[in-house]
Amino acid sequence: MSHDSDSFIDEVTEEVRRDRLYGLMRRYGWIGLVVILAIVLGAAWREFSTSRDRAAAQAWGDAVLAAQDSDDPVKALSSLDAGGNADRAALGSLLAAGAAEDAGDAATAATALESAAGTAQDPLLRDLARLKAVLAAGESMEPGARDAALAELSKPGAPFRLLALEQKAVALLAAGRDQDALTLIRETLAEDGVSQALASRLTQMMITLGAPPADTAAPASGNVPAAEASPVGEAAPAE
Repeated sequence: MSHDSDSFIDEVTEEVRRDRLYGLMRRYGWIGLVVILAIVLGAAWREFSTSRDRAAAQAWGDAVLAAQDSDDPVKALSSLDAGGNADRAALGSLLAAGAAEDAGDAATAATALESAAGTAQDPLLRDLARLKAVLAAGESMEPGARDAALAELSKPGAPFRLLALEQKAVALLAAGRDQDALTLIRETLAEDGVSQALASRLTQMMITLGAPPADTAAPASGNVPAAEASPVGEAAPAE
């Protein structure tokens, strides 16, 4: 009799547990369904977004190739639809500037580079446009504006620091400040990451100044680093 009583109690207890479980599922089960549905929809949306972005990038790339092969690549590249993407618009302007330079249209190239520098959100793309603008303008660029641009581009950590330092040396040479240019060339050659092509150009500049290439590792002692020297547009301090 005792055994039958225990079995009955166990059955009742199990039934109560089952009823409670069903009750909880009826009350809160929808939350689990919502979570599962959200996960599925999220995965589907990510896949859709990835496919859409890939298709848009491919379409834009095809448009770039078509523009470059057109009768008027400058106009075609300048008119590319970036789809609201600032960096894509900046890249289009950079390509248009290159096409304008190839056509000998310096004014259009300068305008396109200014547009790229002002549009780009990516620091690498923005600095590239700024540096190309300085290179395209050359000595025709207002000295103060050139100094400001190169000072910004040659800050430590800037992506095109070494190329900007090279242009600062070129500007110093053009201003007749040969010693400052030589000091800056030596400092630049001592920097990490100097490419063989850049080292060759800087060494050639040193030879032009009458300094032997062997001196590249021996910066003049007591001098203020040329990278921090007074801008080209200002007179060098009297000694």
